[in-house]
Amino acid sequence: MRLVTSDVPALAVSGLSRFYGKRAAVNKLELRVEPGDLYGFLGPNGAGKTTAIRAILGLIARSEGTVEVFGERDLVRQRTEIGAMVETPTFNDWLSARRNLQIAAAYAGRGTAADIDEALERVGLGARAGERVRGYSLGMRQRLGIARALLGRPKLLVLDEPTNGLDPRGMREVRDLLVELVRRDGCTVFVSSHLLSEVEAMCNRVGILDRGELKAEGTMAQLIRQLGARTLIEVGVDDRPRALEVISRLEGARVEGDGDEGRILVALSGPEAADLNRVLVQGGVAVSSLVPRAGSLEELFLSVTSSEPGVA
Repeated sequence: MRLVTSDVPALAVSGLSRFYGKRAAVNKLELRVEPGDLYGFLGPNGAGKTTAIRAILGLIARSEGTVEVFGERDLVRQRTEIGAMVETPTFNDWLSARRNLQIAAAYAGRGTAADIDEALERVGLGARAGERVRGYSLGMRQRLGIARALLGRPKLLVLDEPTNGLDPRGMREVRDLLVELVRRDGCTVFVSSHLLSEVEAMCNRVGILDRGELKAEGTMAQLIRQLGARTLIEVGVDDRPRALEVISRLEGARVEGDGDEGRILVALSGPEAADLNRVLVQGGVAVSSLVPRAGSLEELFLSVTSSEPGVA
């Protein structure tokens, strides 16, 4: 849903590494986020997502590499363009939500009283802005953290697991808010998450991190194509047992399970749909339908990430 075009990326990360002793928590990370992107930063637990975000924001030292924000390399000037929420946000529990944001705005040197009220309304806390934060649930604290990141109307919003602690309705509201920030406000959003369905529903570009290294990056269509020659086909037949036997003899074909409306889901790595149709007919199976099915972000994620625990 990228609406803004520019020759200068909103965020350009080149060769970014972060070492702890000899261990690389982030290893030569390359990222490019275009203005107007809603970019999803994915990875299993321990992949190094939060470490990468903290290094990008300058919250921890970078062992190697450079970061540019709208072409700017100076960290102080970068921060005037960025709003961020990293990990679980913390607040002065004895103060109200509004007062917490007033203090944050004063420290940051940006964000008017009107900005504070608008941010609270946009995350659904306007009616409870005067309450002490100690009475807030985890989900409400997440919302308040997003509101704090919105102060000053940043051009680039960086959010680390913003839907943590939210119920399904709250997750939907945050997703809608991020989409609105891109569409209405022209904001660029960089969001890390482990919720593949949420990222697939709202993001136009995705990067997948595993063990500190970027394994895949691109638009959703580009990433799905990176599944390789693997094609998913749902095939409708009149004789399912016979069809399963025939498919098992076709090299490069594998039954993945059930498709919609009683069809068989088949993965093809080499053969094409026409080959599948031909061998089924030759094997005495009547084919009623061949329905291509797009690969999913989940399939790509599982194909490029390790099943072993991460190191960062």
